[in-house]
Amino acid sequence: MFTGIIEELGTISSRTEFGGGARIDVSASTVTGGTVDGDSIAVNGVCLTALDIRPDGFSADLSQETLDRSTLSRLGVGSNVNLERAVTPSTRLGGHIVQGHVDGRGKFISAVESGGFWTVTIGFPPEMARYFVYKGSVAVEGISLTIAKLDEAGFEIAVIPKTWEVTNLSTLRPGDEVNLEADIIAKYVERMMLLGQEETGGITMEKLKGAGFA
Repeated sequence: MFTGIIEELGTISSRTEFGGGARIDVSASTVTGGTVDGDSIAVNGVCLTALDIRPDGFSADLSQETLDRSTLSRLGVGSNVNLERAVTPSTRLGGHIVQGHVDGRGKFISAVESGGFWTVTIGFPPEMARYFVYKGSVAVEGISLTIAKLDEAGFEIAVIPKTWEVTNLSTLRPGDEVNLEADIIAKYVERMMLLGQEETGGITMEKLKGAGFA
């Protein structure tokens, strides 16, 4: 599990295709501290198993599922990547609960600067629309962000100067794909409501009042 607070901006130093997947080497110095082989590191919001840990980087294998689902398939040598180590029991949960399980690919539409702050617009696939709400949380490239404006095809996020500086948002161009992970709470609520409809004939105002929600 992760928080969506990026620790370091790393760089893909090599990439090797093999069988049904690939192996990448990532240059980094912060996230390797205290990390051992087998630990999880989020790379652009994708939970990967860190291998061959070195002071200046680590390696990770990418399965075909990871390549199909995420934007890691298009990253090459020199690409900048957002990095975060998995949380520990003492870690501050500064963002929101991020699993590192990408739900879909969105598109970077635009970034408008005003006084050092940035308004970034991200498009999303129709099947993810039900998970987004105004002022709700979303992980974009592994970054925990808050939706500031929302319509049927995209959302806006307000990016502070620090986030712009230490993540790969500043390197994206219109049309670039981005990894999106919806808030896990939204997915659990959806699942419980669907099961409730199947078992009890639907969610009614009376049931919501009885449960203390209305």
